[in-house]
This record gives sequence, structure tokens and C-alpha cells, in this order.
Amino acid sequence: MAIVLAVVLVIALLTAWVAGAGSMPSQGVPGSTDATRLGPAPGETVTGYLARAAAVPPGPSGPRPALVQFATEQDLAGAAAAVAGTEATAREAVFRVPLPRVQTALRGVTLDATGTVDPVAALRLAEARADNQAGEQARTSSGRPAAVAAAESARLSAGCACVVALVVETDPAALPVLRARPGVRAVEVAPAGAQISALAVSPLLPEQTDDGRDPPETVGPVPDDGPVPAG
Repeated sequence: MAIVLAVVLVIALLTAWVAGAGSMPSQGVPGSTDATRLGPAPGETVTGYLARAAAVPPGPSGPRPALVQFATEQDLAGAAAAVAGTEATAREAVFRVPLPRVQTALRGVTLDATGTVDPVAALRLAEARADNQAGEQARTSSGRPAAVAAAESARLSAGCACVVALVVETDPAALPVLRARPGVRAVEVAPAGAQISALAVSPLLPEQTDDGRDPPETVGPVPDDGPVPAG
């Protein structure tokens, strides 16, 4: 009798586990079930990601979203120059204030889509919005997060070199010109059919490099043990 009860209990537990597993949320992009990720995945090696980004997913010709990532943080003029004269149209700027050994936020801001605004002026408006985001975070948080956000806001309002990437629309056939631009480290093209409104963007950061170490460097959180500059 005890053996029968034990078997019944095991079956019940297994049934409950399967039901629970079936209802667990997926481990994909938070808040989205259909987002297209551009940028390295956590734990991916830098070398592996750069090789993956160099490949173009198959599909018909025509504009697609792509992530242009810089070797060093760019000021507004440098970011605009990276795509000027190419067939790439900038749609979003990704700002990140570089502070030594301090984690700062990636702030993606949509750019003017009408084509009537000068590219540098459009980036300047985006920079102001990123500044407002940081300022609001500084006002509504406390402790180290508030101090970091205040320092970010101060740098952005002063016009720092803080553009780490641009989201653009471009035909894959135009990639060689874009990838050859000074300061461009990598351009990852989204699969055919991807929409800019459904992207999850996390660019490779300038300090995430492959210096030949063994084991190879992987993508992960940057150090956050340094002093926070005054805002």
C-alpha cells in the first residue's frame, strides 16, 4: 500500500511540474514575444559576435533595420558623419555616458523621421531627450543610481561624446560603404521583415574588446565599483 501511495505521489508531482513549466514565461526579451534583438547576447564572446554581425541574413533587397556600432563613443558630428553620404537613414541614436568603472544607462532615442531636419540638429534634439531621461531618473531615485543619473545628465547637457550606436535603415547591398566609415566597428543587419518598432537593441560597447586573452572575453556587465563623479 505504501508503494502504491508513493507512486501516486510521484505522478502527481510530475504532473504539477509539467503544468507549471508550461505556464512559465519565456526567457526572451523582457516585455516582448516578437522583438528582434540587435547586439551581442549576454555571455557571447566579442569575437563570436563580430563574426556573426558581419553576416547578412538572407532575404530580398530593400531597406532593413541595422545597428551601426562605434569603436569609440562619438560626438554628434562624428555620429552624423558616419552615415552621411551613404544609403543609410538614421532612425534612432543610442547614448551612453562613459564613466570609468561605473555602469551607466543605454538610452535609445528616436530621431526625426521626416528628413527635413539637419542630421546633427536631429541628434542634438535626441541628446536633449536623453538628458531629460537622465535628469528625471536622478530626481526620482536615490543613492548611487541617483548620483549616476545626475552625472549622466551633466555630461549630456554639456554635449559629451556619448553616441555608441545608431539604428539605421539601409539596403544590405550598401553595407560595404557603411562598414568602411571611420569609427564604425560593426554593422549588424536585421533579418528580412524586421521592424524598427520591434527591435531590442543592446550594442557592443567600446570597452568590450577582444585582446587575445584566454579564455576569450565575453559580453557581460561592465564594472560598477568606481567613484561617481559629481553631477
